[in-house]
Amino acid sequence: MKIGLDVMGGDFAPDAVIEGAVDSLQHLSAVDDLVLIGDENSIKKKLKELDCELSRFKIVHTTQVIEMGDVPAKAYSQKPDSSIAVGYRMLKEKQIDGFCSAGNTGAMLVGASYTVNVIPGVLRPALATIVPSLNSRNSVILDVGLSPDCKPDVLLQYGILGSLFAKYVLKVNNPTVRLLNIGEEESKGTAAVKAAYEMMKEHPGLNFEGNIEANSLFSETMADVIVCDGFVGNVVLKQTEAFHHIYKTRNLKDSFFDRLDFENIGGTPVVGINANVVIGHGISKRKAIMNMILQTWAVVHVNLAQKIKEAI
Repeated sequence: MKIGLDVMGGDFAPDAVIEGAVDSLQHLSAVDDLVLIGDENSIKKKLKELDCELSRFKIVHTTQVIEMGDVPAKAYSQKPDSSIAVGYRMLKEKQIDGFCSAGNTGAMLVGASYTVNVIPGVLRPALATIVPSLNSRNSVILDVGLSPDCKPDVLLQYGILGSLFAKYVLKVNNPTVRLLNIGEEESKGTAAVKAAYEMMKEHPGLNFEGNIEANSLFSETMADVIVCDGFVGNVVLKQTEAFHHIYKTRNLKDSFFDRLDFENIGGTPVVGINANVVIGHGISKRKAIMNMILQTWAVVHVNLAQKIKEAI
């Protein structure tokens, strides 16, 4: 397995990215190759500081960087030798099996649409992330930021995409699906959500259990798949980060709240495109980068993109 890593992406790149890459080696096998994409001199200098053999990695030199503040589409087209653009070209040409970056999220999404493209039949791809429960299970919620305004058929398909993620990545047979709403009653919600409810209820391939309210998230009874549009999902994601920040600043100790730490999750896979891509948080440091790489390994290991393509 070959995993491509954007060394130049993120607020603390390239040092934190290279540190995370070195840490990930202890969790990867001898048949797994990590491809570092970025400025070769910076990479070699940092690996020397870390006393890590250059032979542990393959290095692909690039001369340009898409900065966090760049306009995504413009930067992607004007910086063809950036680490993100080169990474996507390598992904398209099958030189790597998966690609991950904590860099410019918009540019990562533009790269996906310009190169590997959306799977035929997928209405809109989504960002999916893990939601832990109190009984040690993990669920998946999508979308968490890619499509802020979704039509009912898109929400229905998110249920299907989420079910495939839960089945292959979380190893859940016949995963349950719920629609995030302001009430459990079928009559609650916006017009789009109410219409999606009807479509999901009637879909024969979906183990739909109705609506779920936000106060049931993280509970033992939480469904395996939580469906919402990207606006709502991103609010949930950022609110969860806020709770974890409060917990840390008050020096509280609890194993469950540790599972809310984005550093322990690593990144959010883009589901619905023709390749395995994971996007990390822009403020990712060493630990988060390591887990982003391992998250990428997990989706490549089950070949999630191909499983979705076959199902759709």
